[in-house]
Amino acid sequence: MERIVEIETFNVDEESSEVTLRPDAWNEYIGQEQIKKNLGVFIEASKKRDEALDHVLFYGPPGLGKTTLALIIANEMNANIKVTAAPMIEKSGDLAALLTNLEEGDILFIDEIHRLSPAVEEILYSSMEDFRIDIIIGSGPAAQTVKIDLPRFTLIGATTRAGMLSNPLRDRFGMSFRMNFYSSEELAEIIIQASSKLDKKIIKEASYEIAKRSRGTPRIALRILRRVRDFADVADEVDIEHERTKFALEELGINSFGFDEMDIRLLKLLASAKGRAMGLSTIAASLSEDEGTVEDVLEPYLLANGYLERTAKGRKATRATYDVLNMDWVSDEGALF
Repeated sequence: MERIVEIETFNVDEESSEVTLRPDAWNEYIGQEQIKKNLGVFIEASKKRDEALDHVLFYGPPGLGKTTLALIIANEMNANIKVTAAPMIEKSGDLAALLTNLEEGDILFIDEIHRLSPAVEEILYSSMEDFRIDIIIGSGPAAQTVKIDLPRFTLIGATTRAGMLSNPLRDRFGMSFRMNFYSSEELAEIIIQASSKLDKKIIKEASYEIAKRSRGTPRIALRILRRVRDFADVADEVDIEHERTKFALEELGINSFGFDEMDIRLLKLLASAKGRAMGLSTIAASLSEDEGTVEDVLEPYLLANGYLERTAKGRKATRATYDVLNMDWVSDEGALF
């Protein structure tokens, strides 16, 4: 089932549409103020020294603007950028081909960099540190190592799972930034800015209505905006009005907390356990979903915002869950509050 509040997956058409809504300059990029401030200093210093920017790592939940920041850095540095994803670099030869096609000052952006294979990582170490790669030609006793010098380039890595990065790879990044969730005010600004690019003005109250249901994530906010725009267009509204927005969000099944039907089903299931922990397999069977979907799709946002917790015995509803569902809170001992 497609979930409009799902962060990880979206189709190719949506990706190309999202690109048109991406900011391409610092003054357009909203949020992540401390990261922008520090990056601005480092970029200016690199330009003054006429050097390539040091390698940069962005990490944090998906949909928060890691790719967008990489594209803005390329614009600010007046550099060419090559964009790829780690799963596309299957062999060390694939990475070598990418690196040898770079020119002085170019930027290589690798998304989901934690998914690089160990063999590919080995090639990356020397290229990041010494700007050279060692390629083995032949095999057995006749094998020879050829050293190829590389131009000074900038590697920008992005990952949703920083803990899966190997220490040697992480240590080779000169700058590391954690991306944070956005406030409703920041998301409302992003939505208003995006609506202008869509040639469909949205009133302020409507932008806040979308923002507070977007899980602190710009990607979700922009996805919801496009769907709400569809409702407004069908109703022949010149602007996206507040009432139309609320109607559209209800039709889409997204409540004021950003939960959809699947989230509510999971929370109600945990609350029905009355303080007892439930195992992952039991939850998956009760929801008619596989365990991977529950663990990787349903749980991350609820965990991050304190609506459920993982214990050694299984998953448990928190007090916030009972508050959201307007139910009496049941403590670990089974007492009602």
